Amino acid sequence: MLKVIGAGLPRTGTTSMKAALERLGFGPTHHMFEIFMNPAQADRWVPALDGGPVDWDGVLHGYASCQDWPSSGFWRELADAYPEAKVVLTVRDPRRWHASFSNLMANGPASAGADELPEAARPIALAIQRLRPVLNRHGRDLFGAAWDPETGVPDEDTAAAAFERYVETVRAGLPADRLLVFDVREGWGPLCEFLGVEAPDEPFPHLNDSDALLQMFGRLKTDGHVSVPFPTAADEVPAGPA
Repeated sequence: MLKVIGAGLPRTGTTSMKAALERLGFGPTHHMFEIFMNPAQADRWVPALDGGPVDWDGVLHGYASCQDWPSSGFWRELADAYPEAKVVLTVRDPRRWHASFSNLMANGPASAGADELPEAARPIALAIQRLRPVLNRHGRDLFGAAWDPETGVPDEDTAAAAFERYVETVRAGLPADRLLVFDVREGWGPLCEFLGVEAPDEPFPHLNDSDALLQMFGRLKTDGHVSVPFPTAADEVPAGPA
């Protein structure tokens, strides 16, 4: 049963939020990394595009919270399915987000074909291929129905405007007492107050900056290992079975 729903776009501190929520007792937290480590999970998400009822308990089985795509692209559906869950919308400067999101799209697992990757990394590339219709829908929801995935991330002005529209859409779609608009640079205080828990006596986790992202995907493409940035997991794991 979900207790916390992340509505933030990728590259808005969602990796840090996964670590923070798990530290606060709201884990396990679903994140795109979960699909990298368990590629078979990609198949859970495809039925969400059918337009019919979705078994969200099945899609997110075993998780108490979620962050990042694919889950954050379904924030509205999840908020309806779990009316007691609180929603955290992570934000950052839209133009800095554009640079980071463009970096992700250009260098992530989807940027190489499965046959170009080491054997151990191919299940991840195949999982992303199966998940592509879901991610493309999220992209059209964000950038507009005319957006073509083949053209990649729009220019900075267009993308920044889309980011700001997205934030306002989430704000308008939820009551203020159910939503926290949160910049991870604010640290534990606002998040813990919103969730009704005590702040830990330790620094807020700040994980997976742009340099770390490039290193992680570089390692994936050279030897097929996912470098896991979360302190609660092993330092690195081989790609799981497809």
